[in-house]
Amino acid sequence: MSLRIAVVGGGIGGLATAAFLRHAGLDATVYEQASEIKEIGAGLIVAPNAVRLLRRLGRLEQFRKTAVPLEVGWEFRRWQDGRVLFSQRMGAECERLYGEWCYTAHRADLLDTLFAAAGEPGPRLDARCVAVRRHGDVAELSFADGSTETADVVIGADGSHSVVRDAVLNTEAAEPPRFSGVCAYRCLVPADRAPEFALRPVQGIWLGPGHHFVHYPISAGRYVNVVAFAPAGDWRVESWTAEGRIEDLRAEFAGWDPRLASLLAAAEQTGRWALLDRGPLPRWTDGPLAVTGDAAHPMFPFLGQGAAQAIEDAAVLAGCLAADPGDPPAALRRYETLRKPRTSQVQLLSHARLYANHLPDGPEQRARDAAFAGEDPLQHNAWIYGHDPEIGITEPSR
Repeated sequence: MSLRIAVVGGGIGGLATAAFLRHAGLDATVYEQASEIKEIGAGLIVAPNAVRLLRRLGRLEQFRKTAVPLEVGWEFRRWQDGRVLFSQRMGAECERLYGEWCYTAHRADLLDTLFAAAGEPGPRLDARCVAVRRHGDVAELSFADGSTETADVVIGADGSHSVVRDAVLNTEAAEPPRFSGVCAYRCLVPADRAPEFALRPVQGIWLGPGHHFVHYPISAGRYVNVVAFAPAGDWRVESWTAEGRIEDLRAEFAGWDPRLASLLAAAEQTGRWALLDRGPLPRWTDGPLAVTGDAAHPMFPFLGQGAAQAIEDAAVLAGCLAADPGDPPAALRRYETLRKPRTSQVQLLSHARLYANHLPDGPEQRARDAAFAGEDPLQHNAWIYGHDPEIGITEPSR
């Protein structure tokens, strides 16, 4: 008898899970609340640890048709005058160390790659899961339209506000999220309207008091992705689809280097979301239930590892289920054991970067800037970029 596997959520984490399950010879049904599979207009970093897994799925060439290979992974600049504080080359050196380049991509392009890897019949759309209940070693999913489904395994890839996570924790409370005081603006600028400096294959990061600003090209160079972090004021909306005001974004960075003003002048609209700080969950699994991606470890974007860690989760989860299909709860526990320490470390480190990036001008800021001279992120991030998540997947002992 084959396992009935339900994946709740058709975003990057959910489709990556379905793709790796298929790669492992297991079928899954993906339930997505939206009426179509699409991603909002935003970019992301796809680091070597994720790129290697796309290659294993046989989909790297599709991804590379639109992804932008980074020549410079980090180029930190001072807010007032754009003075370069630190620059780290990636490119061939990244490939030499970790076997792959580092890329920037539109989220939709990565989603298309994973959608193709997951194969037919594709997700069930308009299927908003509203509750999950355990009945021994099986689970029942309830949907907004009143329908139900039963599964031997339920994987929650349903984001920071996960229904499956609530079922996993049951009455055990997760640490409540803490408001960071910071919000993020995001927008896409067409390349034909963007200033020349923003078109380079570089992740530009500008640091200033209480703010920082990131830009890089995506979609085969057709757009420049902008993500800007600023004090949130009374903004508390935590949603990728919430609209902000472009005037507010420009005002936050008034007085910065004029080059940034020219980039923002070319932007016509922006999204805005509040950053809530969440710590590691007490656990990820409960019998046939498990969470993955942002449902398991939502993290700030400052290490560029949110999507990569979700893809790593998918590879390990599929491997564990394939190694022990006769005992799904044991396989899911093995998945949690392998993944939770690593993602917790990435999660906590990404959250700690907020303070360093937003130092006010003064002694601490000058010490931070001086310390860049001794930096080598490509080497000291080896524990992130060089990690092979599929090593160690074995059938758990009884």
